[in-house]
Amino acid sequence: MALDGAELAAAQLPKLSLTHARLRDCNLSNAAAREADLARVAFERCRLTGLELTEGTLQDVVFRGCKLDMASFGFARLARVVFEDCVLVRAEFLEAQLASVVFEGCDLSGADLRGATLRSCELRRCTLGDLLGVERLRGAALQWPAIVENAGLWAAALGIEALEE
Repeated sequence: MALDGAELAAAQLPKLSLTHARLRDCNLSNAAAREADLARVAFERCRLTGLELTEGTLQDVVFRGCKLDMASFGFARLARVVFEDCVLVRAEFLEAQLASVVFEGCDLSGADLRGATLRSCELRRCTLGDLLGVERLRGAALQWPAIVENAGLWAAALGIEALEE
């Protein structure tokens, strides 16, 4: 199934089920898709601000060039999901289970990982400022420059204070 340019802003889509689908240039901002079941779905250049996918299941899903700021993945299960060049500012992953999820070139500023479980996840070229629940990144892999760049974030999460010279 292919869907181009669909306007579904603020739509109520409880228990949405999509398999083998591609959505391009669609607007699902503030749509509520609680308990959605998405398998082998690609979202390309979609506006998904405030999208609610709480308690959903996402398997083999790709978000490419999407705006997902303030989206909610709370209590969701994500497996083999790719977020590529996406804006995820203040997105929520509260208590979510992420397995083999890749974030590449994403802005995760202010995202909330509290209670999330990450297993075999990767973060490449991502912005992580003001990340909540940073300790939940246990189980993720980051490139060395990102680890060094975010040393202050890691230190704050561990309660380490920097000494003046």
